[in-house]
Amino acid sequence: MPDAIVIGGGQAGLASVHALTARGLEPVLLEAGDEPVGSWPHYYDSLRLFSPARYSSLPGMAFPGDPDRYPHRDEVIDYLRRYATALDADIRTRQRVTAVTRPDREFRVSTDTGEELTAPIVIAATGAFTSPHRPALPGLDEFTGTILHSSEYREPSPFTGQRVVVVGAANSAVQIAIDLTPHAHVTLATRAPIRYATQKPLGRDVHFWFTVTGFDILPIGPWLRSKPSMLVLDAGGYRAAIDGGAPDQRRLFTAIDGDTLTWPDGTRERVDTIILATGFRPAMPYLDKLGALTDTGLPEQHRGLSTTHPGLGFVGLEWQRSFSSATLRGVGRDAAYLARRLPVALV
Repeated sequence: MPDAIVIGGGQAGLASVHALTARGLEPVLLEAGDEPVGSWPHYYDSLRLFSPARYSSLPGMAFPGDPDRYPHRDEVIDYLRRYATALDADIRTRQRVTAVTRPDREFRVSTDTGEELTAPIVIAATGAFTSPHRPALPGLDEFTGTILHSSEYREPSPFTGQRVVVVGAANSAVQIAIDLTPHAHVTLATRAPIRYATQKPLGRDVHFWFTVTGFDILPIGPWLRSKPSMLVLDAGGYRAAIDGGAPDQRRLFTAIDGDTLTWPDGTRERVDTIILATGFRPAMPYLDKLGALTDTGLPEQHRGLSTTHPGLGFVGLEWQRSFSSATLRGVGRDAAYLARRLPVALV
């Protein structure tokens, strides 16, 4: 019987395995995919991290290469592969967890291959990529064109010559809209003005300032967790492009009739594709039977520790403990926090 079971083989799961082994425990990691790299292979081709390499590492292994560059998606995938190999841990791929129960003092974890494992500790680290958020926008269900979520967007060539509306006001929405603009007529539709932050204030990347001021690890209170929008980190190109109308930015459409959108000024326009860059929600259906989730599917937790089941923890949730909790640079701290406390929770 393993000391702990970690569900999910992305950055949060790998950081959890590192933290548990550092505490002398022997965990098993269960990953649904073919390799322990999380959802990174499914992100759009042009994706780059918004943090420099020096601030984008998991515990125990620095991100290779120029520490001041912004790594590409494929570099992150390669890094996670090397990290998983270096862990020298019991990592089992093609094992999708279907249910977690607790018939006695131990958790029982079942997979779609019929395997069952038991352990006193379970860490849910599956992230949210498989649960894209589709907001209730006016007329969206009646749209006769193509609707995609940003999780389904890869590269711009399929949209060449199209009229495309990207919905969202955060980094991914801006990056996808600008990626598409040379190939299509693109509008970035937002509920409110985009809020920009300078990528390099006073000549240093914002993540440098996050680190030296302690903001990156500052405990997050409910007032900040509930803020509706994120800042778009801009090194100078994003705001200039949008202010220059490539892509143009408008307030969210007010109605849809077939393939025609109505804008707030009353103008109507035919649109081929709407891309929803509207974020994700935690995806942990395997915990339904355990009773560890709210009615809306969110984990019942405080700072990553389950408030319903001692021995159960979460890593990789947005705003879990700090501003950086769902990032490469933040999951290691949260995983170490859990590893110090989960065994104690069993006493």
